[in-house]
Amino acid sequence: MRTTKVILLLIGFIALVHFACRKFDLNASSPNSDWLSASNQTVFDDGSGAFSHMFNGMPEYLKNVHEIGDQQFEATFVTAPAPHNPGLGPIYNNVSCGSCHISDGRGKIPGPGETAANTLFRISIPGQDEHGGPMPVPGFGTQLQTRGVIGIRPEADVRTSYTETAYSFADGSTYSLRSPQYDIINPYIPIPQVLLSARVAPPVFGLGLLEAVSDSDIEGRADPNDLDQDGISGKTNYVWNVVKQKKTLGRFGWKANQPSLLQQVAAAFNGDMGITNYLFPKESSDGQTQYVGPVVYPYELSDSLLHSVEFYTRTLAVPVRRKVNDQLIIQGKQLFISIGCAKCHVPDLKTAVNVAFSPISNLLIHPYTDLLLHDMGDGLADNRPDFDANGREWRTTPLWGIGLTEKVNGHTNFLHDGRARNLMEAILWHGGEAQNAKNKVRNLSKKDRDALISFLESL
Repeated sequence: MRTTKVILLLIGFIALVHFACRKFDLNASSPNSDWLSASNQTVFDDGSGAFSHMFNGMPEYLKNVHEIGDQQFEATFVTAPAPHNPGLGPIYNNVSCGSCHISDGRGKIPGPGETAANTLFRISIPGQDEHGGPMPVPGFGTQLQTRGVIGIRPEADVRTSYTETAYSFADGSTYSLRSPQYDIINPYIPIPQVLLSARVAPPVFGLGLLEAVSDSDIEGRADPNDLDQDGISGKTNYVWNVVKQKKTLGRFGWKANQPSLLQQVAAAFNGDMGITNYLFPKESSDGQTQYVGPVVYPYELSDSLLHSVEFYTRTLAVPVRRKVNDQLIIQGKQLFISIGCAKCHVPDLKTAVNVAFSPISNLLIHPYTDLLLHDMGDGLADNRPDFDANGREWRTTPLWGIGLTEKVNGHTNFLHDGRARNLMEAILWHGGEAQNAKNKVRNLSKKDRDALISFLESL
């Protein structure tokens, strides 16, 4: 019996290595592969639940871990002491991960005149902290917590207003863009002049595949000095890695300011909900008048639950594309490439070999991002540096699944602060390195503009 078990284990290991280390087939990028946004981690669902499917082909015990993480992602935290999910606050932004990442998709933005809603506001003052990151605002830190538990005053709130400006395409058709204005109101103590940046919760599906792209592949696409003189000078962001206690490549967040999914998840629990964990064991209110001493010792989220949520976000699959063979979609993709959009929104990446976790190993994926920082011009500038990212630079947003946003999330607000009310407005906000591409879009006929948008809606 023991010999049989050893043989079965050996066969299983050989099969795993064969699958994970199979030769990457460059010819796999055929027209038919366009359907499969994430290779064999593509799910065939274009409905309201399209962003919430787990990876294909995982063993039962890992499916269970994913499900535990899913439950914790949706769990509502409450103030301690409590039998379930204690530790909320004392100041916070929301009560659960799923309250901002609605259906694992994009968050809600405040309407005109509304206060913070589900938008997160990063703040800092000029300078850098000891790790080269944003300098915290005394008494507020680097993130405004706009809510407080009973008896605790929030740090502040933010009022949003918009200014409309009219423009025209080359053919005379008109459009308008709205510029947001954010005003901090009701601070619990006087707040100095701060660098403020609004952030809408991004989708969380496909993140494990983006994490599986090798550092060298991302770094190899960087061209900070534009040596090839194509007008595109993407660069990397190197950020503080709490686990490794050194700077490593950033790839998550609107400015690529998080190095790993684990740190992204742990920081969100701590900053957004006031939930301490082993990566961030101090309350976000530490040192402030709202601080309430630790009620749950040594911290409020167990290691196992933290890792289950990290695994959940790591193993969310990507929805299949639609209408790939439609002539209008094909025309739109050709325009997307010829205009120059694909220089930053790179269609094809591949994941590295991963013998330990074959579902993410050596896959051809189509996320439409290079995971690099790019200068997006004055119009989108938040003027708030974040490690190596300056106030005009943003990480290229992955476009896979973007065409299902309205169906899943009930809105079509795009960009880091949700100012764009549709995909065309998002394009027309591009500047800096994308200025030339935007000018080409403005010169397109309405028929070609419609084809371009139809292509994006197919992703």
